[in-house]
Amino acid sequence: MRKALLFHFFLLMSVLGFAQQSYPDLRAIVTDSAQIFTPEQLSSLTTKLNRFESETTNQLVILTITELGDETIEEYANGTFNQNRLGQEEKDNGILILFSQNDREVRIEVGYGLEPHITDAVASRIIRNTMIPKFKEEDYFGGLDLATDQIIEFLLDPEALDEFNAAIEAENEMPWWAMVIITVFLSVFIAGGGFVFYKAYTGFLEMFRGMFIGKLGLFPGIFMMVFSLMQIAFGLVFILMPLFFLSMFYGLDFDLEQWSGDLSWLYYAIGGFILFTILLAILKIKLKGEEDFKLSWVKSDSSYMSKTFSSSGTHSFGSSSGGSSSSFSGGGGSSGGGGASGSW
Repeated sequence: MRKALLFHFFLLMSVLGFAQQSYPDLRAIVTDSAQIFTPEQLSSLTTKLNRFESETTNQLVILTITELGDETIEEYANGTFNQNRLGQEEKDNGILILFSQNDREVRIEVGYGLEPHITDAVASRIIRNTMIPKFKEEDYFGGLDLATDQIIEFLLDPEALDEFNAAIEAENEMPWWAMVIITVFLSVFIAGGGFVFYKAYTGFLEMFRGMFIGKLGLFPGIFMMVFSLMQIAFGLVFILMPLFFLSMFYGLDFDLEQWSGDLSWLYYAIGGFILFTILLAILKIKLKGEEDFKLSWVKSDSSYMSKTFSSSGTHSFGSSSGGSSSSFSGGGGSSGGGGASGSW
């Protein structure tokens, strides 16, 4: 019985060990498993990257392989990075460039500590504009050499990195004709929201006027106002949301957190809106001069209700409502998957 248990235990452990992916144990800062470099090229890269590490403690590592096997390049790069613990433990300042020859894929895997500098966008542009054109010409050394030069420059020279980021922003800038299309599209929603808001607000204003002249009961009028305020809010959403998106497209500075953090302003806005409507209703009664001020608690004038609200579709009380290297080793760093990949 004991032998059987031991046999199954070791069998299970061997299966788990076989299933676990084994990644290369890196012993040099440049590991050329795919043998794409000449001895001179390998020496040149190794010297450059070792010097960079000694000057900055940043580890910029290159690994070339023949093929990935069953894993994606993202999984393989992340597993290799974390197994070898690239970068320093407290700094997480490692970068791995993984090159897979047969898969025609490359990835820049960035440690946590360097992600603010070599962002996904920066890594992606280095791959797209520096590496891939060289790789298509089968100049693998040229692509990797230039890419490491760029990464080193960006980590040593913040101004160069700022210029590179500015070029990325210019590259991603939306063309004018797309801005026109988006503006027209969002303007349709603004116009629709404006129409809904206008119809709902005129009904809301009339409810106050009707209550002040006694033709709309106070209690049913309050219930009607609740539905009318919902319509007004719906119209405002269709006006303000497209305006918010337009402000983003045109680069206007709008601090949403400032407005969403403290909502006390919202109560003042609602109170001011209702007070303004009350004053407007009183002014409307005064200007017409045909009716006197009086209140009815419950009873409403049926002919007034039918003529004023039913035909316009506004909700009324009681009515139905509408729908709505050899010495090389990692220093203990880790990667959370930041970086970029590319293929050619």
